[in-house]
Amino acid sequence: MHSLGTKNHSSVSEFILLGFSSESQVRIALFSFFLLLYLITLLGNGLIITLIYLESHLHTPMYFFLSVLSLVDVSYVTTTMPQMLVNMVCPKKTISWGACVAQMFIFLVLGIAECVLYAIMAYDRYVAICFPLHYPLLMSRPICIKMVIGCCSISIAGALIYTIFTMHLPYCGPQKINHFFCEVPAVLKLACADTSFNDHLDFILGFILLLVPFSLILASYIRIFASILRIHSSQGRLKSFSTCASHITVVIMFYGPAIIMYMRPGSCYDPERDKKLALFYNVVSAFLNPIIYSLRNKDVKRAFLNVLGNRRTAH
Repeated sequence: MHSLGTKNHSSVSEFILLGFSSESQVRIALFSFFLLLYLITLLGNGLIITLIYLESHLHTPMYFFLSVLSLVDVSYVTTTMPQMLVNMVCPKKTISWGACVAQMFIFLVLGIAECVLYAIMAYDRYVAICFPLHYPLLMSRPICIKMVIGCCSISIAGALIYTIFTMHLPYCGPQKINHFFCEVPAVLKLACADTSFNDHLDFILGFILLLVPFSLILASYIRIFASILRIHSSQGRLKSFSTCASHITVVIMFYGPAIIMYMRPGSCYDPERDKKLALFYNVVSAFLNPIIYSLRNKDVKRAFLNVLGNRRTAH
């Protein structure tokens, strides 16, 4: 079957991405909405990366991970959204076989990196709140860098496995992908071969790359909540609870749809629902991260005012 896959991929040299609604008025409205969302996402995440780089008091592990998350988010939405926007206004919605493979691989690298980063950030908060005295030792600069390198290695390995086993199958037509980008479950539906092995593989990978980090995040936040309950000041307790609750909201909005998408059997495929689910972990989470992780944060607000103040005095 694998030799057939390498021989047969040439029978489909390109795919057609069906994307969202075919009605022109709906398409124009969606185009305007998604373009605005994309620009705000780039602006919000770009602002955070710049502030963390410029402000020395934000050079801490928490903000280091936040800047990496913002960088991943900018790249993540840029993998899918520009093409989705072009497809909304252009009649030609084709993507070459090679571009489809590249998009799938890059999307998976960044998606898995985001999964692992959320777990690292939850661990960082857990150490900061539960072991404040050991924090400088446990989260030193070299350890943080090693964590990010580990995150990149896991992402590349996971994405390679997903992409190779998906694109190695024979694709002999039809070539219409009912999605707005080349995502594994949507592409698998077009394979001219039995995909039950891929279903099992995707479940195992989903367990390792989605459920394990998600469980670690939940465990970290349970310990954090237990520590917060021991805070005597009710105002301090409320502030900590609201911060943790907003972080958990983002995490659930990312992991929930991703778990449904990658861990369910292939027979439960529903393209219209899948497109909406993909928007959550690809577009919505990248849009919300700067708002939830940073704009509600006093340090980031202060850094923003400092940078603005310095710019004005410089002029």
